Order: sequence, then structure tokens, then C-alpha cells
Amino acid sequence: MNGKRVTISDIAKVVGVSVNTVSHALNDKSDISEETKNLIKQTADRMGYIRNSSASFMRSGRSRCISVIVGDISNPHFAIVVKEIERVAKESGYAVFVLNTNEDEALEKDAIVTSLSKNVDGIIICPVQKTEDNVRFLMQSGIPFALVGRHFDGIDTNYVICDDRHGGYLAAEHLINKGHRSIAVFNGPSYISSAVERLDGIKQVFDEKGIALRDKDIYTLSVTFDDHGEIISRAMSSGRDYTAAICFSDIIALEFLAATEGKNIEVISFDDIRSKFIMPTRFASITSSKTKVGHKAFEILMDSLDCPDRKKQHIVLRTKIVER
Repeated sequence: MNGKRVTISDIAKVVGVSVNTVSHALNDKSDISEETKNLIKQTADRMGYIRNSSASFMRSGRSRCISVIVGDISNPHFAIVVKEIERVAKESGYAVFVLNTNEDEALEKDAIVTSLSKNVDGIIICPVQKTEDNVRFLMQSGIPFALVGRHFDGIDTNYVICDDRHGGYLAAEHLINKGHRSIAVFNGPSYISSAVERLDGIKQVFDEKGIALRDKDIYTLSVTFDDHGEIISRAMSSGRDYTAAICFSDIIALEFLAATEGKNIEVISFDDIRSKFIMPTRFASITSSKTKVGHKAFEILMDSLDCPDRKKQHIVLRTKIVER
């Protein structure tokens, strides 16, 4: 077509039917015979026709596109969740584009604004949580959204999270039952809901077992997005004689194991990315189904899109310990 974008008018001229017939055929309307539909679709493919999503949005009010905003797509945990969201979205005729925040609230705001400017039908987001401002901005925009991995106690939103308190409990119970009492905890920042809940679960085990919780018993370090190595080095030079470690993620656990190679320190972490990746290391990990997180997040987003006044859904997935 001389470098010009193929239109339904071009297809209509080639097939010898009306523009309306082409439009109905491409949208699988029942008033067009299957034979004619197939002819039109084959002609459209041969001519290189690409559907105009903007025009479709103007007609239906839906772009058939959502955005997924995460802290770092290079983190295998996020990659697994996003891949599942893409899978179920595609089955429903939705396209997905992914934006990273690097756990920075300003970048998160930019990602939200970019998503809104693209007329997405909804947003799935793992919030930075340094403030509530960006989530409140999302609420004011009126666009359906769902949180994954984290939630706010004071804001009623859709969310899909793991039972992090139970996860922390399982991690500490696992180590204490093996005789460990001096435990290093490489936790997330205290403004992240999952970090707070995991630490609560850890402390609950000490309390239930009647073990006095002293500073020397549990050494808690806050690990941020880009300071894993520095925090681990600080722990190594602290002079504390801990025998086990609980790590906020498998990535941190792997870095810790590399730094403590040769030392007899038992490690347990969160995420179980080895369910999808083979690794030459052995340590226990706390997990819930990452694919279920992605599936449920998309599901409740669609529910919100179809029923805007529906009560917000709070999905908490049970955690379990996996030893590979």
C-alpha cells in the first residue's frame, strides 16, 4: 500500500464488500458468515492490517490494555508474577505494558501518570509505600487498580498479598526448631507492609516458645533496593555470633551465601524463585503461589472494571515452607 497504513476501506475494496462488513467480520459479529469472515481476515493479514486501538477505544471506551508497575522487573520474583499477568491478560484479549519504579516514589508517580496518559483500562501495582500519596492519587483518578505484594492498613483498596506474618512465623519456627537462637534478619524497610508483618511473625515464635528476645538473639538489618552488599558487609563485621539468617528475598539470600561462603550459617528466605529457576544452592524458602498472585490480581482488576461499585477485594494467599 505504498508505505501507508492499511485501513478497513482498503480491505473492503480488495474483497469487494462494504466497510461495515469488514468491520463486523474483524470483530467476529454474528451477522457475517464464517466464509466471509475467513476471507476478510485472511486478506487483512496478507495486506498487513493492524487494528487501530485508538479508534477501538473511542467506540468502546476500553483500550484493552493494562499497565503493571513493579519495583524491579529484573527481580525474578516480579518477573514470574508479571509473566502470569501477561498470560491471563492475553487470554482475555488484553495487552500489558510494564513499568519499573526502582522503589522510588517519584518514579512511581511518573509511571502512574504515563499509564493514565495511555488510557489503560486498569493498573496492577506493587506500591513503593514510602508515602500513601501515589495510591491516593490513583484513587482520585477513578481508574480501577489492584495492589500486589503489599497493602495499606489505612486505605481500602483491592490487593493480593501473601500471608507474610505467617511466612515470618514459619521462617523463625524452622530455625528455632533446629536449635538456632542467634538469628540475623535481613528485612525490608519498615515502611513496607510485608517487612513489618514478617518481623511480627518472627517475634511471635520467640514469644510462643517462651524464648526471651534480646538484641543479641535477633539482629535485624533493613535492606533497601540497592544496598544489599553494604548491609551484608556490615553484618559480617558486626562481631555478632549468629548461626542463622532470615533473608527478605532469595536474591538477598544468594548474595549473603556468596559473602559467607565457608561459614556454617543456615539460611532461609522468601519467594522460592527456584520453583522456576535451577540454582546450585540449598536453602529453605517461604513461598505462596506467584502465578496465583498474578492470576488473582488480573481477576480482581477485571471485576473492578466490570463492577466499579463492587466492594474492594482483599486476597491473602497462604504461605508455606519449601526445602529444595
